[in-house]
Amino acid sequence: MNLIARLGLRYPILQAPMAGAQDEALALAVTAAGGLGALPAGMLSMEGLDQALTEIAGQGPLNVNFFCHHLPEPQPERLQRWRESLAPYHQELGIEPPPPSDTPSRRPFDEEACAQVEKHRPAVVSFHFGLPEAALLERVKATGALVLSSATTVEEARWLEQQGVDAIIAQGIEAGGHRGHFLSDDLSLQMGTMTLLPRILEAVSVPVIAAGGIGDPDAVEAALALGAEAVQVGTAFLCCPEATTRAVHRRALLEPDTPTAITNVLTGRPARGIVNRVMRELGPLSTAVPDFPLVTGSLCELRAAAESQCRGDFSPLWSGENRQGCREVPAAEQLAWLASKLPSPS
Repeated sequence: MNLIARLGLRYPILQAPMAGAQDEALALAVTAAGGLGALPAGMLSMEGLDQALTEIAGQGPLNVNFFCHHLPEPQPERLQRWRESLAPYHQELGIEPPPPSDTPSRRPFDEEACAQVEKHRPAVVSFHFGLPEAALLERVKATGALVLSSATTVEEARWLEQQGVDAIIAQGIEAGGHRGHFLSDDLSLQMGTMTLLPRILEAVSVPVIAAGGIGDPDAVEAALALGAEAVQVGTAFLCCPEATTRAVHRRALLEPDTPTAITNVLTGRPARGIVNRVMRELGPLSTAVPDFPLVTGSLCELRAAAESQCRGDFSPLWSGENRQGCREVPAAEQLAWLASKLPSPS
Protein backbone atom coordinates (compact mmCIF):
# COMPACT_ATOMS: atom_id res chain seq x y z
CA MET A 1 0.00 0.00 0.00
CA ASN A 2 1.30 3.43 -0.93
CA LEU A 3 0.25 5.52 2.06
CA ILE A 4 0.75 8.88 0.37
CA ALA A 5 -1.16 7.96 -2.78
CA ARG A 6 -4.02 6.42 -0.84
CA LEU A 7 -4.46 9.60 1.20
CA GLY A 8 -3.97 11.86 -1.81
CA LEU A 9 -1.18 13.87 -0.19
CA ARG A 10 1.03 16.27 -2.11
CA TYR A 11 3.95 15.79 0.27
CA PRO A 12 5.07 12.68 2.23
CA ILE A 13 4.99 14.70 5.43
CA LEU A 14 2.73 14.11 8.43
CA GLN A 15 2.27 16.73 11.12
CA ALA A 16 2.81 15.15 14.52
CA PRO A 17 -0.17 15.41 16.91
CA MET A 18 0.91 17.71 19.75
CA ALA A 19 -1.55 17.80 22.66
CA GLY A 20 -1.50 21.11 24.50
CA ALA A 21 0.18 23.00 21.64
CA GLN A 22 -2.41 22.82 18.87
CA ASP A 23 -6.02 22.38 17.93
CA GLU A 24 -7.75 21.75 14.63
CA ALA A 25 -6.41 24.99 13.09
CA LEU A 26 -2.89 23.62 12.63
CA ALA A 27 -4.18 20.25 11.42
CA LEU A 28 -6.39 21.88 8.79
CA ALA A 29 -3.61 24.21 7.63
CA VAL A 30 -1.19 21.31 7.06
CA THR A 31 -3.79 19.21 5.24
CA ALA A 32 -4.85 22.14 3.06
CA ALA A 33 -1.21 22.65 2.06
CA GLY A 34 -0.76 19.03 0.98
CA GLY A 35 0.51 17.22 4.07
CA LEU A 36 -1.42 15.18 6.62
CA GLY A 37 -2.61 17.27 9.54
CA ALA A 38 -3.21 15.67 12.92
CA LEU A 39 -5.62 16.37 15.75
CA PRO A 40 -4.46 15.24 19.22
CA ALA A 41 -7.42 13.85 21.17
CA GLY A 42 -5.69 12.68 24.34
CA MET A 43 -6.58 15.81 26.34
CA LEU A 44 -10.00 16.51 24.81
CA SER A 45 -13.33 15.79 26.45
CA MET A 46 -15.71 13.72 24.36
CA GLU A 47 -17.78 16.86 23.75
CA GLY A 48 -14.66 18.72 22.65
CA LEU A 49 -13.62 15.88 20.37
CA ASP A 50 -17.08 15.71 18.80
CA GLN A 51 -17.04 19.45 18.18
CA ALA A 52 -13.55 19.41 16.68
CA LEU A 53 -14.30 16.48 14.40
CA THR A 54 -17.53 18.14 13.28
CA GLU A 55 -15.63 21.33 12.38
CA ILE A 56 -12.96 19.53 10.33
CA ALA A 57 -15.34 17.21 8.50
CA GLY A 58 -15.01 17.28 4.72
CA GLN A 59 -11.84 19.39 4.69
CA GLY A 60 -9.41 16.72 3.56
CA PRO A 61 -7.71 13.71 5.17
CA LEU A 62 -6.77 14.10 8.82
CA ASN A 63 -5.15 11.94 11.48
CA VAL A 64 -6.90 11.76 14.85
CA ASN A 65 -4.51 10.63 17.56
CA PHE A 66 -5.27 8.86 20.86
CA PHE A 67 -3.27 7.68 23.87
CA CYS A 68 -3.39 4.01 24.86
CA HIS A 69 -1.86 4.17 28.32
CA HIS A 70 -3.11 2.09 31.24
CA LEU A 71 -4.60 4.10 34.08
CA PRO A 72 -2.71 3.42 37.32
CA GLU A 73 -4.28 2.59 40.66
CA PRO A 74 -4.72 5.55 43.05
CA GLN A 75 -1.44 6.54 44.71
CA PRO A 76 -2.39 8.93 47.56
CA GLU A 77 0.80 8.44 49.58
CA ARG A 78 3.06 8.85 46.58
CA LEU A 79 1.14 11.91 45.44
CA GLN A 80 1.42 13.42 48.90
CA ARG A 81 5.20 12.95 48.94
CA TRP A 82 5.42 14.54 45.51
CA ARG A 83 3.31 17.49 46.69
CA GLU A 84 5.69 17.92 49.61
CA SER A 85 8.64 18.06 47.22
CA LEU A 86 6.88 20.89 45.36
CA ALA A 87 5.99 22.83 48.53
CA PRO A 88 9.13 25.02 48.54
CA TYR A 89 8.21 26.30 45.07
CA HIS A 90 4.71 27.22 46.19
CA GLN A 91 6.17 29.06 49.17
CA GLU A 92 8.67 30.89 46.96
CA LEU A 93 5.96 32.06 44.57
CA GLY A 94 3.47 32.80 47.34
CA ILE A 95 0.71 30.58 46.03
CA GLU A 96 -1.38 27.79 47.47
CA PRO A 97 -0.87 24.24 46.16
CA PRO A 98 -3.76 22.61 44.31
CA PRO A 99 -6.09 20.38 46.35
CA PRO A 100 -5.06 16.71 46.45
CA SER A 101 -6.40 14.76 43.50
CA ASP A 102 -5.65 11.43 41.87
CA THR A 103 -8.02 12.04 38.96
CA PRO A 104 -6.17 11.35 35.69
CA SER A 105 -5.90 14.36 33.38
CA ARG A 106 -5.62 12.25 30.23
CA ARG A 107 -7.89 9.37 29.28
CA PRO A 108 -6.88 6.40 27.15
CA PHE A 109 -8.81 5.38 24.05
CA ASP A 110 -12.07 3.79 25.20
CA GLU A 111 -15.63 2.95 24.19
CA GLU A 112 -16.71 6.60 24.04
CA ALA A 113 -13.74 7.64 21.94
CA CYS A 114 -14.32 4.71 19.61
CA ALA A 115 -17.94 5.81 19.16
CA GLN A 116 -16.68 9.24 18.03
CA VAL A 117 -14.40 7.59 15.47
CA GLU A 118 -17.33 5.55 14.19
CA LYS A 119 -19.48 8.67 13.98
CA HIS A 120 -16.98 10.90 12.17
CA ARG A 121 -14.89 8.31 10.29
CA PRO A 122 -11.55 10.17 10.01
CA ALA A 123 -9.17 9.03 7.27
CA VAL A 124 -6.43 8.10 9.74
CA VAL A 125 -6.49 7.08 13.40
CA SER A 126 -3.18 6.85 15.22
CA PHE A 127 -2.22 5.62 18.66
CA HIS A 128 0.59 6.37 21.10
CA PHE A 129 1.71 3.95 23.85
CA GLY A 130 0.65 0.86 21.93
CA LEU A 131 -2.85 -0.02 20.76
CA PRO A 132 -6.31 -0.28 22.32
CA GLU A 133 -7.86 -3.65 23.10
CA ALA A 134 -8.52 -5.86 20.09
CA ALA A 135 -12.29 -5.33 19.97
CA LEU A 136 -11.93 -1.55 19.88
CA LEU A 137 -9.15 -1.75 17.28
CA GLU A 138 -11.34 -3.87 15.02
CA ARG A 139 -14.14 -1.32 15.28
CA VAL A 140 -11.74 1.45 14.25
CA LYS A 141 -10.51 -0.57 11.28
CA ALA A 142 -14.12 -1.30 10.27
CA THR A 143 -14.66 2.43 9.68
CA GLY A 144 -12.10 2.28 6.87
CA ALA A 145 -9.55 4.39 8.73
CA LEU A 146 -5.87 3.71 8.24
CA VAL A 147 -4.40 2.74 11.62
CA LEU A 148 -0.95 3.99 12.64
CA SER A 149 0.97 3.56 15.88
CA SER A 150 4.39 4.50 17.23
CA ALA A 151 7.23 2.03 17.78
CA THR A 152 10.44 2.93 19.59
CA THR A 153 12.11 -0.48 19.15
CA VAL A 154 12.14 -3.24 16.56
CA GLU A 155 10.22 -5.47 18.99
CA GLU A 156 7.44 -2.93 19.25
CA ALA A 157 7.30 -2.60 15.47
CA ARG A 158 6.96 -6.35 15.03
CA TRP A 159 4.21 -6.45 17.67
CA LEU A 160 2.29 -3.65 15.97
CA GLU A 161 2.45 -5.39 12.62
CA GLN A 162 1.15 -8.58 14.20
CA GLN A 163 -1.84 -6.65 15.53
CA GLY A 164 -2.70 -5.44 12.03
CA VAL A 165 -1.67 -1.77 11.88
CA ASP A 166 -1.48 -0.23 8.40
CA ALA A 167 1.75 1.68 9.02
CA ILE A 168 4.31 2.13 11.79
CA ILE A 169 5.79 5.39 13.05
CA ALA A 170 9.45 4.73 13.92
CA GLN A 171 10.02 7.18 16.78
CA GLY A 172 13.70 7.89 17.37
CA ILE A 173 15.17 9.08 20.64
CA GLU A 174 15.49 12.64 19.24
CA ALA A 175 11.72 13.13 19.10
CA GLY A 176 10.05 15.76 21.25
CA GLY A 177 7.20 15.02 23.62
CA HIS A 178 6.30 11.67 25.11
CA ARG A 179 8.18 8.54 24.21
CA GLY A 180 5.78 6.07 22.63
CA HIS A 181 7.31 2.97 24.20
CA PHE A 182 4.93 0.32 25.52
CA LEU A 183 6.67 -3.06 25.70
CA SER A 184 9.49 -1.90 28.01
CA ASP A 185 10.23 1.15 30.16
CA ASP A 186 13.99 0.66 29.70
CA LEU A 187 15.18 3.86 28.02
CA SER A 188 18.54 2.25 27.20
CA LEU A 189 16.71 0.31 24.48
CA GLN A 190 15.86 3.53 22.66
CA MET A 191 17.93 4.58 19.64
CA GLY A 192 18.27 7.40 17.14
CA THR A 193 15.88 7.70 14.21
CA MET A 194 18.42 7.00 11.48
CA THR A 195 19.53 3.85 13.32
CA LEU A 196 16.03 2.68 14.26
CA LEU A 197 14.47 3.32 10.85
CA PRO A 198 16.46 0.81 8.75
CA ARG A 199 16.14 -1.86 11.45
CA ILE A 200 12.36 -1.52 11.51
CA LEU A 201 12.21 -1.45 7.71
CA GLU A 202 14.05 -4.76 7.64
CA ALA A 203 11.81 -6.30 10.30
CA VAL A 204 8.33 -5.45 8.98
CA SER A 205 6.48 -5.38 5.68
CA VAL A 206 4.07 -2.50 6.33
CA PRO A 207 4.97 1.11 5.46
CA VAL A 208 7.20 2.90 7.95
CA ILE A 209 7.07 6.61 8.83
CA ALA A 210 10.19 8.20 10.33
CA ALA A 211 9.85 10.52 13.34
CA GLY A 212 12.36 12.21 15.62
CA GLY A 213 14.91 14.90 14.77
CA ILE A 214 13.26 15.61 11.42
CA GLY A 215 12.99 19.37 11.48
CA ASP A 216 14.59 20.61 8.25
CA PRO A 217 14.70 19.73 4.54
CA ASP A 218 17.95 17.76 4.87
CA ALA A 219 16.48 15.48 7.55
CA VAL A 220 13.32 14.92 5.51
CA GLU A 221 15.39 13.98 2.48
CA ALA A 222 17.66 11.68 4.50
CA ALA A 223 14.80 9.73 6.11
CA LEU A 224 13.06 9.15 2.79
CA ALA A 225 16.35 8.10 1.20
CA LEU A 226 16.69 5.41 3.88
CA GLY A 227 13.35 3.95 2.85
CA ALA A 228 10.73 5.69 4.96
CA GLU A 229 7.47 6.12 3.07
CA ALA A 230 6.87 9.40 4.88
CA VAL A 231 8.14 11.48 7.78
CA GLN A 232 6.33 12.85 10.81
CA VAL A 233 7.32 16.35 11.91
CA GLY A 234 6.26 18.06 15.11
CA THR A 235 8.70 20.58 16.57
CA ALA A 236 9.15 22.51 13.32
CA PHE A 237 5.44 23.43 13.35
CA LEU A 238 5.29 24.66 16.96
CA CYS A 239 6.10 28.30 16.13
CA CYS A 240 3.64 28.54 13.25
CA PRO A 241 0.82 31.02 13.93
CA GLU A 242 -1.78 28.23 13.62
CA ALA A 243 -0.28 26.42 16.64
CA THR A 244 -1.49 27.26 20.16
CA THR A 245 2.02 27.04 21.63
CA ARG A 246 2.31 29.27 24.70
CA ALA A 247 4.52 32.37 24.60
CA VAL A 248 7.16 31.01 26.99
CA HIS A 249 7.34 27.81 24.93
CA ARG A 250 7.73 29.71 21.66
CA ARG A 251 10.56 31.81 23.09
CA ALA A 252 12.36 28.70 24.33
CA LEU A 253 12.00 27.01 20.93
CA LEU A 254 13.60 29.99 19.21
CA GLU A 255 16.69 29.79 21.46
CA PRO A 256 18.53 27.01 19.63
CA ASP A 257 21.37 26.58 22.14
CA THR A 258 19.21 25.54 25.10
CA PRO A 259 19.56 21.76 25.58
CA THR A 260 16.76 19.23 25.67
CA ALA A 261 16.46 16.17 27.90
CA ILE A 262 14.08 13.30 28.50
CA THR A 263 12.18 13.87 31.73
CA ASN A 264 9.31 12.35 33.70
CA VAL A 265 8.87 15.11 36.32
CA LEU A 266 6.29 17.01 34.26
CA THR A 267 3.81 14.20 33.54
CA GLY A 268 5.07 11.00 35.14
CA ARG A 269 6.15 9.50 31.82
CA PRO A 270 9.40 10.06 29.89
CA ALA A 271 9.13 12.89 27.38
CA ARG A 272 11.68 15.14 25.68
CA GLY A 273 11.57 18.85 26.39
CA ILE A 274 13.77 21.92 26.70
CA VAL A 275 15.54 21.82 30.05
CA ASN A 276 13.91 24.10 32.62
CA ARG A 277 14.15 24.66 36.36
CA VAL A 278 12.00 21.80 37.62
CA MET A 279 13.80 19.36 35.32
CA ARG A 280 17.19 20.51 36.63
CA GLU A 281 16.25 20.52 40.30
CA LEU A 282 13.95 17.48 40.61
CA GLY A 283 14.98 15.38 37.61
CA PRO A 284 15.21 15.09 34.77
CA LEU A 285 14.23 11.51 35.66
CA SER A 286 12.95 10.75 39.14
CA THR A 287 11.68 7.59 40.80
CA ALA A 288 9.60 9.72 43.17
CA VAL A 289 7.19 10.96 40.50
CA PRO A 290 3.69 9.43 40.57
CA ASP A 291 2.69 7.43 37.53
CA PHE A 292 1.39 9.01 34.34
CA PRO A 293 -0.93 10.85 34.14
CA LEU A 294 -1.59 11.44 37.84
CA VAL A 295 1.18 14.00 38.37
CA THR A 296 0.13 16.57 35.78
CA GLY A 297 -2.33 18.52 37.93
CA SER A 298 0.19 19.07 40.73
CA LEU A 299 2.14 21.56 38.60
CA CYS A 300 -0.77 23.63 37.24
CA GLU A 301 -0.59 26.51 39.73
CA LEU A 302 3.20 26.65 39.61
CA ARG A 303 3.14 26.67 35.84
CA ALA A 304 0.58 29.48 35.69
CA ALA A 305 2.43 31.60 38.26
CA ALA A 306 5.78 31.23 36.51
CA GLU A 307 4.31 31.84 33.05
CA SER A 308 2.67 35.05 34.34
CA GLN A 309 6.25 36.19 34.99
CA CYS A 310 7.31 35.06 31.50
CA ARG A 311 9.17 32.02 32.82
CA GLY A 312 8.78 28.39 31.79
CA ASP A 313 10.20 26.96 35.04
CA PHE A 314 7.37 24.43 35.44
CA SER A 315 6.03 24.22 31.88
CA PRO A 316 6.28 21.25 29.51
CA LEU A 317 8.49 22.85 26.86
CA TRP A 318 8.28 19.86 24.56
CA SER A 319 10.82 19.88 21.77
CA GLY A 320 12.80 17.49 19.64
CA GLU A 321 16.57 17.71 19.53
CA ASN A 322 16.45 19.41 16.12
CA ARG A 323 14.65 22.71 16.40
CA GLN A 324 16.89 24.68 14.05
CA GLY A 325 13.97 24.81 11.64
CA CYS A 326 11.47 26.40 14.02
CA ARG A 327 10.16 29.46 12.20
CA GLU A 328 7.36 31.92 12.80
CA VAL A 329 5.80 31.37 9.39
CA PRO A 330 2.43 29.94 8.30
CA ALA A 331 2.17 26.17 8.35
CA ALA A 332 1.77 26.02 4.56
CA GLU A 333 5.05 27.87 4.06
CA GLN A 334 6.79 25.67 6.63
CA LEU A 335 5.50 22.51 4.97
CA ALA A 336 6.70 23.61 1.53
CA TRP A 337 10.12 24.47 3.00
CA LEU A 338 10.42 21.06 4.67
CA ALA A 339 9.68 19.44 1.31
CA SER A 340 11.94 21.74 -0.67
CA LYS A 341 14.63 19.13 -1.37
CA LEU A 342 12.17 16.50 -2.59
CA PRO A 343 11.17 15.96 -6.21
CA SER A 344 8.31 18.20 -7.25
CA PRO A 345 4.93 16.50 -6.76
CA SER A 346 3.44 15.26 -10.01
